[in-house]
Amino acid sequence: MDNLKTEPLELWNNVTSKMKKVVSEQAFATWFEPIKPVSIEKESLTLEVPSKFYYEWIDSHYGNVLLEKLKEITGENLKIRYSVVIGEPISNSNKVDTVFKDDGLISPVNEYYDSGSKLNKRYTFDNFVEGANNQLAKAASISVAKALGETAFNPLLIYGGVGLGKTHLIQAVGNEVIKDNVDTKVHYTTSEKFTLDFISAIQKNNSSKFSEKYRNADLLLVDDIQFLQNKEQTQEQFFHTFNDLYQRGKQIILTTDRHPSELNGLKDRLLSRFQSGLIVDIQAPSLETRMAILQKKAEDDGLSIPFEITELIATNVRGNIREMEGALIKLLAYSSLSHSDINMPLAKKALHETLGRSESKKLTIDDIIQSVSDVMEISEKKIIGRGRKMEVVSARQIAMYLSREIVGASLENIGLHFGGRDHSTVIHACKSIKIRMKNKPDFKEQINSIRTKVEL
Repeated sequence: MDNLKTEPLELWNNVTSKMKKVVSEQAFATWFEPIKPVSIEKESLTLEVPSKFYYEWIDSHYGNVLLEKLKEITGENLKIRYSVVIGEPISNSNKVDTVFKDDGLISPVNEYYDSGSKLNKRYTFDNFVEGANNQLAKAASISVAKALGETAFNPLLIYGGVGLGKTHLIQAVGNEVIKDNVDTKVHYTTSEKFTLDFISAIQKNNSSKFSEKYRNADLLLVDDIQFLQNKEQTQEQFFHTFNDLYQRGKQIILTTDRHPSELNGLKDRLLSRFQSGLIVDIQAPSLETRMAILQKKAEDDGLSIPFEITELIATNVRGNIREMEGALIKLLAYSSLSHSDINMPLAKKALHETLGRSESKKLTIDDIIQSVSDVMEISEKKIIGRGRKMEVVSARQIAMYLSREIVGASLENIGLHFGGRDHSTVIHACKSIKIRMKNKPDFKEQINSIRTKVEL
């Protein structure tokens, strides 16, 4: 600890200077500026945060990065203690809770983390808000949980944009399975963690221990499988792990940010395994569902949020549930730090920057079609129609591609906007544009130019 003989503020300033380089300006203002360093003792740094809700967000989204930056600065494997305080500063006696992280994992002090399965116990079916956007995915997940290894949904693959609830849903399966039978071996991981474990196994020459870790599961949950792209050796290892579990009737659930047909850089035999079970998508939630999610989150944390404020957030922050919850936490941080009640004036003040930026960036599929029509001088009617002229098809495929890339719309939603085409047509269009961009620098430059004009 000799190299830790420094003031908490000095150490925290060093950490935040590094964090500024890896997070956006808005994210830094929202999540890191309200944090106050309190003390350094017993090889741990204690940080004061405004609420338990705030702590959960920081811990789940930035916890591992903070630990890495602390180690870079100190050379020590420091723990992070979060002191959750309501109202007065930490020096007073109304400290609510203190928890800490060690080696990237929440310690046993946190009752919500299962160190064996790596599951967050907060992710359950009961607190997963169901809407038309995720109904099928939830139903399939419940079916798998109630009849593990006995359904035709193996693997079950859930795909959808960032922050729509994929992680919540697959961990809910794991928690439900363990609740029904504590002896069931459940293992949750991400494809990135799988890759790191595989590299570590090679370096330490203990591949047998690696194989045992992942193949000794009754239920294997793997998040963000798209990050296996272009990692040939890791794909090979995952292929054999997948086959071993599948042949023994073990259940596999995967998530990805897009339909597996759109995943470039994956071996065909691995893709065929992914598509051999059930594939379901989660789309962006409706306004009503977004409001229900916010109300549910507030209720779970014992917060009272006026209806009109929930509506304000849900109306202006669309698509990404995490961003929406982030907007709520930003409001709570403002309320806690200013010792003010949550009301509409405070909400508007706290969310002004977030809402202002989001408003300027909101684009719809119709906006994309109109912009492509203007740039390429082809009528919107032709773009969404059935014409097969080369220039019309090209404009249509570009519009589909940009709808996927900029708006983040689902394949089905894009197809509906383009004359009711099915998702395979959209996949083909996106692939065609990507291939042309890769092989033709001039075409790539043209697409980037169109994209810039669309986003103006």
